[in-house]
Amino acid sequence: MEYFAAAASGQGGRAAAGPRGSLVIIGNFDGVHLGHQALLADAALDAERRGLEPVALTFAPHPASVLGRTPPATLTALPRKIELIQRVQPTIRVDAVTFDRAFAAQTPEEFVRRVLLDRLAARVVLVGANFRFGRGRAGDFTTLGRLGEDLGFETRSHPLVGDAEGAWSSTRVRAALARGDLESAERMLSRPHMLSGVVAQGARRGRTIGFPTCNIDEIDEALPPFGVYATLVDRVTSSGRAIALARGVANLGVRPTVEASGQARPNLEVHLFDVDEDLYGAALRVHLIARLREERRFSGLPELKAQIARDAEAARARLASISADPAAEGAFR
Repeated sequence: MEYFAAAASGQGGRAAAGPRGSLVIIGNFDGVHLGHQALLADAALDAERRGLEPVALTFAPHPASVLGRTPPATLTALPRKIELIQRVQPTIRVDAVTFDRAFAAQTPEEFVRRVLLDRLAARVVLVGANFRFGRGRAGDFTTLGRLGEDLGFETRSHPLVGDAEGAWSSTRVRAALARGDLESAERMLSRPHMLSGVVAQGARRGRTIGFPTCNIDEIDEALPPFGVYATLVDRVTSSGRAIALARGVANLGVRPTVEASGQARPNLEVHLFDVDEDLYGAALRVHLIARLREERRFSGLPELKAQIARDAEAARARLASISADPAAEGAFR
């Protein structure tokens, strides 16, 4: 069983329990959506009132992937999750635990003693009402409360919050993305959905028709429907800092004009506006601002070139009034 601290510095190692004791918020926090943001704000305020250190405890990889179930599509990979939590509430320390079979085999009491008490010196533990923990998901909020009474910490359950359509949740965000409703996803996330990856060598067809692209073949985040998108693109430096790079237009899909049917896997091709730079091997974050059209097959490269020119013009117009988010500290989002 391995632990690692996931702090803003990105340093690994065993997390030290705060000398004041801590208020621990437990969750997956995938997407860091409005519901998570309300929970984090509540925790930070309560911790300040009590003189405790606020700690967000999360897990990687998703427990389902270890327990033999299909995990849900990821909204935010761990580094992005940590960044967003600390952007929302800078006082909160994020501590990530490697979820493996040894960790999953702990009884509820072992989890409480080893992680919450020995590791984090928890004085207050805040969870969602449907929280389950321990081997076979044997523990629930009632179990946690009983252990808290026996071992000397307080437990709190945070109510679900949402809008007229229901509670905000990662599941709702994924459903919105799956049906191509970027606006609803953005409202729940409080920012556009992002796809990330490393620029790989491609066939360079785009360069031959005047629209060079950055090709990203391996994407971890949940995909919306295939199509063409107006995008804002950040570059991630070797230190992990994201910096605004360019506006652009992207095709997400299987490139039906140039790839044989059934032989291509989904990839993201991004044409960056006003950038002439070798970006092979660069880590990019591609923020999906608007879907311009569906992906479709063209008769050949001349027709494809003409359509890309129209797509680029539409994307420039859609993105012209959008500026970087000041909270992103130099990145677009």
